[in-house]
Amino acid sequence: MPASFDLDETLRAALFARMSQLRARYADRIPAAELSKGIWLDGKRISIWNQPKGIFKPHELGSDGAALSVHTSVDSPYADEHDPETGRLLYKYQGTDPVQRDNVALRHAMERQRPLLYLVGVDPGVYDAVFPVYVTGDDPLRLQFTLMADQLDASTHQRSDTLTVLRRAYTTRAVMARLHQQQFRRIVLQAYANRCAICRLRHLELLDAAHILPDHDPRGEPIVPNGLGLCKIHHSAFDSYIIGIDPDARVHVRDDILSEIDGPMLRYGLQEAHGTTLLLPRRTDQRPARDFLAERFERFKAA
Repeated sequence: MPASFDLDETLRAALFARMSQLRARYADRIPAAELSKGIWLDGKRISIWNQPKGIFKPHELGSDGAALSVHTSVDSPYADEHDPETGRLLYKYQGTDPVQRDNVALRHAMERQRPLLYLVGVDPGVYDAVFPVYVTGDDPLRLQFTLMADQLDASTHQRSDTLTVLRRAYTTRAVMARLHQQQFRRIVLQAYANRCAICRLRHLELLDAAHILPDHDPRGEPIVPNGLGLCKIHHSAFDSYIIGIDPDARVHVRDDILSEIDGPMLRYGLQEAHGTTLLLPRRTDQRPARDFLAERFERFKAA
């Protein structure tokens, strides 16, 4: 039997409150260890996911309850996809049996329009949290569900009218853009051996993938040759044209910055990078495209 509606509602509210706390602390890089702590409700710890499984329903919601969360790992065998045209996320069945109990639990979430937590692996052991998410479709032939993200301040009981669909499509596209950037970050940092190409910093939580040509440029695709593995300081300096990188991968610091007198960060973090050469990926096909660097360097010189 499913749990009472009040318990289901209370549990999901507690889950989203906890996830809001974790996002405030970790942004879009929540450690798996934090997720495994679950949530506390009436003095009892309740699990919110099962890392080896994609679809999770805690036993407190009953044998016929609705799923509470879904997740996709970095190395997931399931080909979950994003459909930006329709503003929907496609989530594969657990296995190939439509009436397998996990798939049934997710189907119950669709039928009862219960909000879910969607955890997306952005690095091994690190997850982004998307919530609330609703199951809006079920395709047994393709063995997949359709998911759409919504906003926390939207009514969880609102019927699926035109405004609701439009709001969810807009919200889901924003989520997709975030997830695509995280995918770009992962593949670029892997190419750069998880270190800053300028200062060699290896703390993953302080590293970014910088676009050479911005993503609004027609050629600014989220591919490794259009990316640089940089720490957050050097990424910001690159985006602000404080530093530029020429087609030979040499670092240039803007003249006014070179002549400025300030603290050790300016001296060691920026000024001493002038004239150095980037530490590039070993694979030549992953190195920054020379024509992209050349175009970006012209913009630096004109800044």
